[in-house]
Amino acid sequence: MKKLFKFFAAKWLARTPLGLAVLGLGWFLGRRRRQRQEGARHTDR
Repeated sequence: MKKLFKFFAAKWLARTPLGLAVLGLGWFLGRRRRQRQEGARHTDR
């Protein structure tokens, strides 16, 4: 259900240039957060 909501939210946001900017920013921040979590996991050993 969460993936479906994300899909429709992305589809709705992608209709406008501002929405595309928001999607790009969200993607970038999510990627950074994921990399930080993986880095913390590796140094936790």
